[in-house]
Amino acid sequence: MKFPRNARLLRNQLDVTPFAAVFFLLAIFLMLGGMLPTPGLPLRVPVADDLPGVDQPTVTMAVDAANRLYFENQIVTEAELSARLKAAVARAPESLTLVVQANETFTARDLVHLSDLARGVGITNVLLATQPGAPAAPRRGVPSPP
Repeated sequence: MKFPRNARLLRNQLDVTPFAAVFFLLAIFLMLGGMLPTPGLPLRVPVADDLPGVDQPTVTMAVDAANRLYFENQIVTEAELSARLKAAVARAPESLTLVVQANETFTARDLVHLSDLARGVGITNVLLATQPGAPAAPRRGVPSPP
C-alpha cells in the first residue's frame, strides 16, 4: 500500500499573534508584581566598618522611624517587650545579647532607655545593629599594607 507524501504539517505561515498575546500578558504580570509591597519593616540601619560580631546567643528587636517597637515580627508595647524578653532570658541556656535594629533616626536616649529595660529583665549586653560599609577604594600613590 502506498501512502500519500503530499501531507504537510504546517501548511500556513506560523501565526505570531498568540505568542505576542502571551508575551504581553507576562509583561503585565511582571510589572504589576513589582508594585506589590514586600513584607517586612523598612529600616535604614546606620553604616559602620570593622565592628566585631557576637559569639553569644542573641535576641533581636526592631524600632522604626515612628519609634514603634517590634519583637518577633509583631508590634509590642514596652510592657509586652519586657515580658517577652524576660521569657526569652528564662528559656536561654546562657546570657543573651539584645540586638537593636533601629532606624537612623534612633537617638542615644532611646538606646539607653532600651538598655535599662533589657538590664531590668537580665540582659546585660545591648548592641545596635549596623550595616557594613562599602569597601573603600585604594587611594593612588599610597601603598597598601602587606
